[in-house]
Amino acid sequence: MRIRRILAAVIATAAFSGLGITGAAATTDTTATTTTVTPASLTPGECEQGGGTVDRTHTSAAKLPTCKGGKFNGQDVD
Repeated sequence: MRIRRILAAVIATAAFSGLGITGAAATTDTTATTTTVTPASLTPGECEQGGGTVDRTHTSAAKLPTCKGGKFNGQDVD
């Protein structure tokens, strides 16, 4: 009987360590917010799909064109 309790404790510990503390906390948190990850630079198509236009007026060797307006306003276009 003692072996079964120890084995159950070891299995439970292994299962919970796989979840991690933040994973277990995130499932019970009702105030969690969603975050969107924005890419470092966009393609011209992504800029236009987000509702913007590619602005090439201030381009140089050091500066990439930017996306004007829409969802990705101000981000670099590659």
